[in-house]
Amino acid sequence: MRRYLRPLRTGLGSVRSPAPVLKPQQVANWIMWNPQHLRTDEEQQLGEVLAPCPELTATRGHVHAFARMVCDLAGEHLTAWTDAVHADDLPALHAFADGLRRDREAVITGLTLSWSSRPVEGHINRIKMLKRQMYGRAGFALLRKRVLLA
Repeated sequence: MRRYLRPLRTGLGSVRSPAPVLKPQQVANWIMWNPQHLRTDEEQQLGEVLAPCPELTATRGHVHAFARMVCDLAGEHLTAWTDAVHADDLPALHAFADGLRRDREAVITGLTLSWSSRPVEGHINRIKMLKRQMYGRAGFALLRKRVLLA
């Protein structure tokens, strides 16, 4: 029995294990991440996934173009970006681009101006959390005190 198992044990190092199956969430994360932040092996695996699927390659390009537009506050490129999205056969991105077109002026303003309402949104989120914690336990007076003291 040992003679039979010995070659198998020593040969384990030479046998390649199959590559792990990629999850769709992992591929979506790689598409969404900045390409400069991907490791070499991740970039290679993503390239292998994107090679047989031109739709995914186009999606990655559009996602990166939109991310650059957001990071660079380049709202003036929104119309060109939505036109480029509609030129490809990508129904999910078409729905997103249509939503941006419906509220075009607000989106362009948000992508152009440098000021943000993030601090206000953070305070509102904190107040809503306190309100949820106290639901059904006390009245408005105690909620007011907690908000002012927090």
